[in-house]
Amino acid sequence: MIRLNVFIKVSDAHRATVLELAKDLVAHSLKDGGCIAYDVFESSTRKDVLMICETWKDEASLSAHEKAEHFVTLVPRIHELSEMKLEKFIF
Repeated sequence: MIRLNVFIKVSDAHRATVLELAKDLVAHSLKDGGCIAYDVFESSTRKDVLMICETWKDEASLSAHEKAEHFVTLVPRIHELSEMKLEKFIF
């Protein structure tokens, strides 16, 4: 399995938009083959930090997800409005 933690640092001006885009990404991604879990979290201590936590069955499932229309449309929009940092764990 593969776990991705995507940390998103966003300004107050873009927070609501980025959160809505992230929720849309979650809703679509949960339907992707091989998706075990996909969620967005809001920090309770830092208003400027969100996190998307994803778990995938295998590399093939993750690769297909990264080519999906919702991914190639929504992730660049989130990236334009925020700073993103990715952590990847294979277990």
